[in-house]
Amino acid sequence: MDTENPSAPLRAQSRIARENHPAEKPFAGVTHDHVRHTENFTVVGNDLVQHPELSGLAIGLACYIQSVRPGTAVDIKTLAARFPEGPTRIAAALNELETHGYLSRSRERTATGRIVTRTVSCNRPGHRSATRDTAPRRPARRRTDPDEAAPRKRLPAVPQPSCTAPALLQAAVEVLTGLR
Repeated sequence: MDTENPSAPLRAQSRIARENHPAEKPFAGVTHDHVRHTENFTVVGNDLVQHPELSGLAIGLACYIQSVRPGTAVDIKTLAARFPEGPTRIAAALNELETHGYLSRSRERTATGRIVTRTVSCNRPGHRSATRDTAPRRPARRRTDPDEAAPRKRLPAVPQPSCTAPALLQAAVEVLTGLR
């Protein structure tokens, strides 16, 4: 265990297509020069990227929406400020995504009376998990004043060791500290 093996690779090497499959070069069309992503990336399905009925703008917006963190604003005004396309084209692209099931938008009223649009991005339409569809939503918890909050229950007392022999306890402590 104390000798190093300098011939062992530090990590697994990615397959290089030119070396492993030299006869598979395409005569025409695209050739990919891929580098493996290890951070800051999003996996997007080919069914979305190669969708025959979606426009390029709709595909691009879907990829962008899938890549942002939950809670990020993806309304028409925000997307129009982010991208060079205008609000009319962005609205049409979002409607395309909604028609094909990649996006679901619903208007909801908050507790303060404000109406907000809740947007749900779906990376595989028609493949939602059954737990999300059938599970009832919990009602939102009402915030109460800290003064009116119910007092917390006290935790039970910490149990004491059942063995009262100090010599045995000291021997156990020495064994455990010797393991460090």
